[in-house]
Amino acid sequence: MKVVILAGGFGTRISEESQYKPKPMLEIGGMPILWHIMKEYSFYGFNEFVICAGYKQHVIKEWFADYYLHTSDITFDFTYGLQTIVHNKHSEPWKVTVVDTGLNTMTGGRIKRVQPFIGNETFMMTYGDGVSDVNIIELLEFHKSHGKIATLTSVGVEQRFGVLEISEEDNTVHSFREKSDCDGARINGGYMVLNPEVFSFIDDDTTVFEKKPLEKLASLGELKSYCHNGFWMCMDTKREKDKLEQLWASGKAPWKKWSD
Repeated sequence: MKVVILAGGFGTRISEESQYKPKPMLEIGGMPILWHIMKEYSFYGFNEFVICAGYKQHVIKEWFADYYLHTSDITFDFTYGLQTIVHNKHSEPWKVTVVDTGLNTMTGGRIKRVQPFIGNETFMMTYGDGVSDVNIIELLEFHKSHGKIATLTSVGVEQRFGVLEISEEDNTVHSFREKSDCDGARINGGYMVLNPEVFSFIDDDTTVFEKKPLEKLASLGELKSYCHNGFWMCMDTKREKDKLEQLWASGKAPWKKWSD
């Protein structure tokens, strides 16, 4: 099953660093947060990725093209012309497709643009700026159990985003609404599982996936919530980036399930 990662936005809230590279390429512990997200999925056996790039998309392509340089010791021997010797070669069991989905394309439009790489298959989708300790296998099993078009992972955090109205009886998402000061409701944390029918709910590049498509799916009863009560954090500000750095440096990063 393919994993689609949205990695094309400008990252305006953390612009002091994202002016030089896409936000998913900002580093936690010396590696891009995009790498951390991919390692999460890979731990559960999902190794085929479609990266929806946009802003400074060449940075993402060049990073993967030089992956050995980032993860191995290298000898550059200029004695008889340049020879490159890779020591302790480390690779991942990944197939990565990086797609330029446009500079100003909205989230729905980016998903629509990678449809040719997905085909008529169920796929996973998440955002390229958030990490979590969600159990991907349990998420997928939940999606298969209810038979609806879409599942999103809902998380409970301090409210800065629009919130979800979720039925306590069967975890159906009934609507989206703007947050209020007294909200303790759950939000969309990404980590979605989507059936291919979802593409028909996306019009064009101007479609914001979290608006019309998800709202329509909710109104039809075709959107379910996988309620995650563990760790989830979005790297939306410099403060959040610093917090993730601290967790990684402590050796107790909750999202790190893989071994070195």
